[in-house]
Amino acid sequence: MTFTEDFNFEDIVKKAINKAQKERGQVNILIAGKTGVGKSTLINAVFQGNLATTGQGEPVTQETREIKKEGIPLSIFDTRGLEMASYSQTLENLKSLVTDRAQRSDSNQHIHVAWVCIMEDSRRVEQADKELVKMLKDRNIPIIAVITKIRSKKSDQGFRNEVIRLLPDVKNAVRVRALEEEDDEGKVYPTLGLDVLVDLTMQVVPEELKRAFIAAQKVDIKLKITKSHAIVVASAASAAGIAATPIPFSDAVAIVPIQVVMLASISATFGLSVDKSFLTTVVGSIIAGAGGTLAGRAIVASLLKLIPGAGSVAGGAIAAGTAIALTTTLGETYIKVLEMLFNENNGEQPTQTEVADAFRKECSQLAIIKK
Repeated sequence: MTFTEDFNFEDIVKKAINKAQKERGQVNILIAGKTGVGKSTLINAVFQGNLATTGQGEPVTQETREIKKEGIPLSIFDTRGLEMASYSQTLENLKSLVTDRAQRSDSNQHIHVAWVCIMEDSRRVEQADKELVKMLKDRNIPIIAVITKIRSKKSDQGFRNEVIRLLPDVKNAVRVRALEEEDDEGKVYPTLGLDVLVDLTMQVVPEELKRAFIAAQKVDIKLKITKSHAIVVASAASAAGIAATPIPFSDAVAIVPIQVVMLASISATFGLSVDKSFLTTVVGSIIAGAGGTLAGRAIVASLLKLIPGAGSVAGGAIAAGTAIALTTTLGETYIKVLEMLFNENNGEQPTQTEVADAFRKECSQLAIIKK
């Protein structure tokens, strides 16, 4: 297939967005625990977007609401009422919800993991907790016990082991301090256990939905980076396949759709809201100095400036090695920019403008260095 300079870039962007969103999927987490156990604080500490505060909550049973937010591939099912005398009705309603979700053909609608929250100060595992865990286990939902509001590493006093003993069906139990705290003497206690909770959850989330969880969480940026590196490697291999036989420069735009999909997939993996405007702006950052056009040859010509010696092929052909170098350099540069921005924002999403400006600056500096 021969690509002209003015290929249908809008169509390429649309397909890239659909592919990235489909591959990312959506993960659903059930969080249960007594009122005051710290569920909202935990949700906001682990996931992007201050979800428990700014997300939209929709009742799905009398005691459970689904919390979600546009652009974040996650639904939180927040269950309350376990402290009530009539908690058995809460469990029945929850059982119906879980069963209904499990029967849906779309796996993105299932409940994928449950966090059962127990406050450390309570030193108690209630009968409601036991029955909830048993009900979830019977429906093959992985369960992690989350011991919340811990005061210090030494405040456990064997309670975690007791939780595991009393709830033998949980996959594991993790002690968590979701917020940094300061005592009366001015001693500061940093957050604790959030990385362990993320790691344990990653282990039980279905393989095809791990990218959704990686995108939604903000605790471990390295997870986003590692997954994005794999996307770059796969994209470079695809680009090399197109250029296995050297292709004329005029046809080199055949690798552009691969690179646009790569940028969309990396964006989705970092948890950015991927849409036409954003992706067009990101790609436009590459060719800021090429007349502002999103034509195929302008994109390829701009990319060639980033690769040592690659500019000399403009009048000849692009081989597999050059296609790999172009794709890898573009992808790794984008990852570097997003890593920097997410670290600066404490795991939260940077704005579209911040991403575009930083990517444009990094590509410009890289082009200068390579000359």
